[in-house]
Amino acid sequence: MFENESYIKQFADMMTEGFIFIDYKGKIQIYNKKAKEIFGIVHNQGIGHDAGKINPKDIVIIADNCLGKDDGGLTPKDLNYIGIDDSDINLRDVFAGIGLYKSKDVLPVYKYQKSENNKDIFVLDTIFQNIAIRIQINFLMKFIEITVENQSFKMNYINAVGHMVVIDGDTKKVKFYQAGGYTARGESITELLSGKSFRGKGKYEEFDVIGKDIFEIHEFGDTIKEFYQVAKGKNISYKDKFTEINGFPTLCTLLPVSIEGKRVGAALKVEDISILKKVTKERDEALLHIKQMERMLKEEKNTQDLFSEILGESEEIKNVKKLAYKASKSNSTLLLLGESGTGKSLLARAIHNASKYKDKPFIHVNCGAIPEELLESELFGYERGAFTGARSQGKEGLFEAASKGTIFLDEIAEMSLHLQVKLLQVLQNKTFFRLGGTKEISVDVRIIAATNKDLEEEMLKGRFREDLYYRVNVFPIWLPPLRERKQDIYSLTNAILPRICKRMGIEEKNISGEALYRLMKHDWPGNIRELENVLERAVNIAEGNTIQVYHLPFKIGIKKVEESREIIKPLKEYVQKAEKNAIKEALKYYQNDRAKAMKALKIGKTSFYEKLKKYKIK
Repeated sequence: MFENESYIKQFADMMTEGFIFIDYKGKIQIYNKKAKEIFGIVHNQGIGHDAGKINPKDIVIIADNCLGKDDGGLTPKDLNYIGIDDSDINLRDVFAGIGLYKSKDVLPVYKYQKSENNKDIFVLDTIFQNIAIRIQINFLMKFIEITVENQSFKMNYINAVGHMVVIDGDTKKVKFYQAGGYTARGESITELLSGKSFRGKGKYEEFDVIGKDIFEIHEFGDTIKEFYQVAKGKNISYKDKFTEINGFPTLCTLLPVSIEGKRVGAALKVEDISILKKVTKERDEALLHIKQMERMLKEEKNTQDLFSEILGESEEIKNVKKLAYKASKSNSTLLLLGESGTGKSLLARAIHNASKYKDKPFIHVNCGAIPEELLESELFGYERGAFTGARSQGKEGLFEAASKGTIFLDEIAEMSLHLQVKLLQVLQNKTFFRLGGTKEISVDVRIIAATNKDLEEEMLKGRFREDLYYRVNVFPIWLPPLRERKQDIYSLTNAILPRICKRMGIEEKNISGEALYRLMKHDWPGNIRELENVLERAVNIAEGNTIQVYHLPFKIGIKKVEESREIIKPLKEYVQKAEKNAIKEALKYYQNDRAKAMKALKIGKTSFYEKLKKYKIK
């Protein structure tokens, strides 16, 4: 077609971009060196092998990071060629398998997983017919490697790739391995499994594309289709367009070629941007990682700064602080759970002080300390004449006093069912009526509730409304008892002692190692409140500046014989142990499928997740 074609070829091979020219029939006339490099159309890849085809009883090894994508359209049904018939394998699954071609003499070996479950590396390592075979799909580094004895066959990928190695059934030598440019050579996994021959590699054969139809070398994609249409006479042209050819990301320029006004073909200039794309992705991932680390460090610093009053360095208390920090950024209703003396009141105030409500009122209401007949009027207020002894001008309730701020309902389980109905209305509608009033009052207030009781148990006994439970249990935070975080006793003691001494107006005292050891041995049924009580007593008794063992109450750190033998425990502990074991067994049976476990245990979602957190089940 062109005069001095050899010069044109030399010139094209000097280009730093890929260059392809097809004539008006769609036949390739120029395909320069760079284009061959971009699309893997080179013959000297690896150790090399003869041309041939897969024969019955050859050992076929397949590794695919996305079944059906960039592997010639491989389907689960195609795996029947190597003896694998598994209805659980689906398109887009990650797959690795080894079997005999068109033979069921030996059972195949394979494994697969759903693409959404991808971890860093997917590996199949086995001995098949006395041959050591290892398949590795590395999702981080983006490569698939098949190792046969001491020979390794590696393929990098950008989005997806299907890799295959074939071992001769008689000689047990590698007779074929997949390499770059398999689409152009017509050597996808599907094509070879269906009986198509493969070309040689290395010194055995050089692959020449000149004179071949463009669709023999490249898949029938949009860019190649447009390339062909322009060669046939269609007027399309563009410059530096991002597109994908044979799975390779490229920057393409498409131009029609005409001589004396007659269309004779089309030219396609191609730049490989896969490396640029990889570098850009790595940069973006690094920046994302840095941002995540910065956010985590900022959150950790904020957690430490904002919740410095919550003492302790154990993992349990760190988790409480993290949840508290998240809670402070939300306006959802909170429920603080934990035994008496664990610090629920302190945590409630700390959350308020770290929130957007910090400059507004914080009203602490102990629902168990106020008589039931007074609690309603205290919470919701009353109008004049509402009852005998009522103020003539009426009274504003604590909900109104807490407007724009936080109301902390401590010991909420002690509230009567009648009051629970009114509280439910506040939670649902943010409105209520004063006692004896007819005017509906709107209130904007953040509610934090707390209890040391099991609210689910209270519901079953009819002492706590179920609808209210689901309203207050939006964001639960469990404060662990001191016996479950004994490593915090040292930091708690060091913080509490100076505070006690300052309050008493005496010189600061410290504690001996033996006395501290005794504190660590105690189970602290009264939690931090009991620890403060014990330390204050010791400060009062100790005449010197050091608290000794004999300044502590006799029972501290010394268990009774009956307790040490653990003859009888409280019924609640047995119930909790059984509950924990039941949840663990259900999760184990259903392979950590939480939905199925919940259904089998006949337990609500909120309750189930609360118990997972309570029992620290992961």
